[in-house]
Amino acid sequence: MKQNWIYKKLGEVATFVNGYPFKPIDWGVTGKPIIRIQNLNNANAPYNYFNGAIDSRYIVNEGEVLISWSGTLGVYEWNNHESALLNQHIFKVVFDKDPINKGFFKYAISSRINEMKSKVHGITMQHITKGEFDNTTIPVPPLADQSRIVAELDLLQSIIDKQKAQLKEYDTLAQSIFYDMFGDPVDNEKGWEIKKLGDICWKITDGVHAKPKYTETGMPFISVVNINKGKLLFDNCKYVSQQDGESFNKRTKPEKGDILYTKVGATYGIPAIVDTDMEFCLYVSVCLIKPKKEIIDSVFLKSMMALPFIKTQADKKIRGIGVPDLHLNQIGIFDIILPPLSLQQTFAAKIEAIEQQKTRISQSIAEAQKLFDYTMDKYFG
Repeated sequence: MKQNWIYKKLGEVATFVNGYPFKPIDWGVTGKPIIRIQNLNNANAPYNYFNGAIDSRYIVNEGEVLISWSGTLGVYEWNNHESALLNQHIFKVVFDKDPINKGFFKYAISSRINEMKSKVHGITMQHITKGEFDNTTIPVPPLADQSRIVAELDLLQSIIDKQKAQLKEYDTLAQSIFYDMFGDPVDNEKGWEIKKLGDICWKITDGVHAKPKYTETGMPFISVVNINKGKLLFDNCKYVSQQDGESFNKRTKPEKGDILYTKVGATYGIPAIVDTDMEFCLYVSVCLIKPKKEIIDSVFLKSMMALPFIKTQADKKIRGIGVPDLHLNQIGIFDIILPPLSLQQTFAAKIEAIEQQKTRISQSIAEAQKLFDYTMDKYFG
């Protein structure tokens, strides 16, 4: 298949226009939005605006391809109907040299991101130099092959995207079931009894305060990064020795049915349920909550703690100027609604059915992603 393919340097394929070096003094609240790197990798990041004359080469129109080459390396397509202005550290791709399929070019760049990351320079602001970028090679097959490859990869990506959207829909469904059964806890229109979190739990504590000695294997050591997606994940976790882990767990031993709650850093206020019997230990950034199971169901409590009702309370109690920090005594006075246990358990059964569906979808996503990665490697490896 690759016998008719040639390889070219990026500088031979297209022209890459670097953005304008806007300064904070140039920023305003009217005019055209300025595309900064955070606007590419975070859909919710606010824009700064510029209301003045500028060279047309810095204008980005819908459908144009952008490549961030400093800080976060990535390839994007501007899909906003409104034209915008390009900030420095981002290339706008001008396809003025060889004919090339835009979709194929984006996949080709994506396949070279790790290679580019290995060549970055700088300590505070890592970047790839223009020379190294231009000299990065990509395959350039005949246009018919490019179109076929894009169609194949687009199909796989669309499957992954649809399945990820299903997961979000299930999350929305779970929240809707909560509100339908219990009402909005803020208004408490159903008149449920209100308790402090500390009154319905027999222990609220956190993990070890001193930074431990990490090991290659041993007992998993969990911090906020392992639960900030609302689920306990052992992927890429750190480890401590079995002896150290057992020592840490004399004070704080997580068990199945407990609630973990992020209490330090930008992602504070995220709960996750311990859904495994695997032994692990915790860092100080994670709060461990042990519910009194005779009065409150763990799944119900975790679901409620994921609602804005609790996050708003956390926001009001957060301390720390630099790094946000929720103190244990502040977590313990969160207001919690307390419906009858039987109703909580009915809710929990519905949520567990949803979680089973989400698990199946997640497995399907992993399989589709594996096929996508294999296909990328086949064509671009």
